[in-house]
Amino acid sequence: MPRFLSAASTLTLLISSAASAGDAPATPAVLDTYADIAQATYEDSLTAANRLRAAVDALIERPSAQTLQAARAAWIAARVPYQQSEVFRFGNPIVDDWEGKVNAWPLDEGLIDYVDAAYGGATDENAFAALNVIANPTFQLSGETIDATEITPTLLAETLHEADGIEANVATGYHAIEFLLWGQDMNGHGPGAGNRPWTDYAQGDACTNGNCDRRAQYLQAATDLLVSDLEWMAAQWQDGGAARAALFENEGAGLTAMLTGMGSLSYGEQAGERMRLGLMLNDPEEEHDCFSDNTHNSHYYDGLGIQNVYLGSYVRIDGTLVSGPSLSDLVLASAPELDDEMKTKLAHTMQALGRIKTTAEAGLAYDQMLERGHAGGEALIMGGVNALIDQTKTIERIVTALDLDQIAFEGSDSLDNPDAVFQ
Repeated sequence: MPRFLSAASTLTLLISSAASAGDAPATPAVLDTYADIAQATYEDSLTAANRLRAAVDALIERPSAQTLQAARAAWIAARVPYQQSEVFRFGNPIVDDWEGKVNAWPLDEGLIDYVDAAYGGATDENAFAALNVIANPTFQLSGETIDATEITPTLLAETLHEADGIEANVATGYHAIEFLLWGQDMNGHGPGAGNRPWTDYAQGDACTNGNCDRRAQYLQAATDLLVSDLEWMAAQWQDGGAARAALFENEGAGLTAMLTGMGSLSYGEQAGERMRLGLMLNDPEEEHDCFSDNTHNSHYYDGLGIQNVYLGSYVRIDGTLVSGPSLSDLVLASAPELDDEMKTKLAHTMQALGRIKTTAEAGLAYDQMLERGHAGGEALIMGGVNALIDQTKTIERIVTALDLDQIAFEGSDSLDNPDAVFQ
């Protein structure tokens, strides 16, 4: 730990507010900042999703290697603000109830489109694991014949998503779009992401793998649906929106919502389900952005979102800073040593996640880090896991210091009951 103190102290000086011990901001002001950051983050996610939709439209209108690559780049850019929004889950029911529409994973991609023969077919757990709705304009669901001759947002959202009540039947959101842009990553622990050819969207005889028109319909419907879902959520955080209003119904509960999101994302969701579990199983299918090999960015921006909430500061995609009275200011006023500890641990976590990100950008993808026996990859991932767990312990201490009701953060068998992972 001491080797991180110099960098962390420098960061603390740069990002700390003007508040001092004994000068606590009013709780409503802290909640206002939190809601302002949520609104800005979802608005940025919407802006980036609209750019993605424009790139998808260009791909469909003028299929080429260039337009496919542009759509992929727009998807990766769209993940930057959205991943920073995940800290608003867990403590805000309106977000948690909605999130599965836009970011559910892992998915049985055979529900959507063609897959490699090694993928397999229907299973006892999921009869629709290889439905391939793109190739099948009608199918049976719960004894009813479903007309899928036109692939629409309504079909995806109301019929296909979580079909038969199975969560792995992910038909909507970022990861369905990711699969349609990249295809399956068949490289295992080797280098390379999915490599769907642009001709999967070509017209006439140039079309590969069949049903290019329906594949384009699906991609366009999924992207349109993502935009409309983000429009809805951004509105919930505006003045008069349901999410913002709920936050102020009880000030203590509002602070609890902030800390619940920070702790649950840090511990059970990110350290556990998204990082430790995949490492235990050495399974590249357990990485969050498994088709695009963008997982290093998803982990990094999840961590940044947690830091944003504590420091009351978010940099928008146009460079504008949204900031105000923060949770950090509130803790600093009554427990300055605890505030310094939290800032130091956040800096440590961002450094650990940054190492994963920069290593992946230099050529060692996250799925390669997951390979059994890859000591360097394991060290990088466990560096992030341990830092996230460590910062959660300080979040728990902050709950006590602010005299809030104790919070049961989201857990993960990978952290709490490792033997169960292999049962």
